[in-house]
Amino acid sequence: MDMTSMDTEMKNMVRASDKDAQYDEKAKRLLGHKYILAYILVNTVDEFKGMNPGDVVQYIEGEPLIGVVPVDPGMTNSPKDDTTQKGQRVVGFNSENAEINEGLVRFDIVFYVRMKDGLSQMIINVEAQKDEPAGYDILNRAVFYVSRLVSSQKERDFVNTNYNDIRRVFSIWVCMNQDENSMGYVHLAYDKLIGNHQCKGRLDLLNIVLIGLSNELPEHDDKYELHRLLGALLSKQLSVDEKLAIIEKEYNIPVEGSIRRDISVMCNLSQGIKEDGIAIGKAEMILNMYKNGYTLQQIADVAEKSVEEIKAVIEKWEPVLA
Repeated sequence: MDMTSMDTEMKNMVRASDKDAQYDEKAKRLLGHKYILAYILVNTVDEFKGMNPGDVVQYIEGEPLIGVVPVDPGMTNSPKDDTTQKGQRVVGFNSENAEINEGLVRFDIVFYVRMKDGLSQMIINVEAQKDEPAGYDILNRAVFYVSRLVSSQKERDFVNTNYNDIRRVFSIWVCMNQDENSMGYVHLAYDKLIGNHQCKGRLDLLNIVLIGLSNELPEHDDKYELHRLLGALLSKQLSVDEKLAIIEKEYNIPVEGSIRRDISVMCNLSQGIKEDGIAIGKAEMILNMYKNGYTLQQIADVAEKSVEEIKAVIEKWEPVLA
C-alpha cells in the first residue's frame, strides 16, 4: 500500500473521529435548548416539580453556557470589566476565548434559574455522558463538579464571609447506554450522633442527579417521561421525523428553528458514524481472522466476500489498523 493511500485512510479515520466530536457537540447543544432544560428541571428539581415545563422556561436566565466554562480551579470565574460593585470587582462565568485553552475540561451546560419567588437563584449544570467511564467512577466526578460550582461562587455570587448567600447548585448527569432506565439523587444529610442540637445551615446546597438511559426507548408515562424525551433526542436509531414527532406531539415542544436543525444535523452525523463504524469494524474482523491463521477462503465465507476482496481489505487496512 503506497503512502498516499495510507495517508487517505488515516484522514478517513480522523474524519470518523471528528464526526464523534461533532455529534457530542450537537448533543450538548440540543440538551441546552430551554424547553429541554425546562423538562429536565421539572423532573429533577423539587422547586419546579408539578409545573408545566412551558411555564418553567421563563425562569431560565439568559442563554445557557454550553461547553465554554472551565471546570479547573481559578478558571471558572472571569472579571467582566474594571467596574466595582459594593467594593468588589464584578465577575461572571468565564466564557471568553475558549479556543485559547483547548486542553481545559469544561462544564457541558451551565445556567442560572430563578426560583418561583423571583428573588433567589439556583445554578444548574447538565452533563452528558455516552458511556460509563472506565478510568474513574462517575459519582466522584459529579461530586467534584458540584463542589466547584459552589466554591466558584465566591466574589461572583457572594463576597467575603457572606456564606448565607451561596446559591443552591444542581449537577445533573445524563448517562447513555445503560443497562436500564434509572434516576438517583445524591444530597447532604445531617446525622445526629450525640444530643439533639443541629447546627444552622442549609443541607440543600449540593445536589447531584444521575439519570441513566437505556438503549430501549420506554413508553411515554409519568415515571419515564424524562427518559423517553432524552432517549428520543439522543437516539442514534430514530429518524429525524420520528424524533420530531415524539418531541412535538408527545411533549408539546416547538420544533421549528434551531431544534429542528440540530436534530437533523445529529441524525446525519449519526448515520455517518454508523457507516464509518461498520467499515472499520468489518476490516478489524477480517484482519483478526487473518492474524489468527484463518485461510483467505474461510475469511471470505464468513465475511460474505470474494477471496480477491479479502486480499484487498488486508492490503488496504493492515498498515492502518496494525
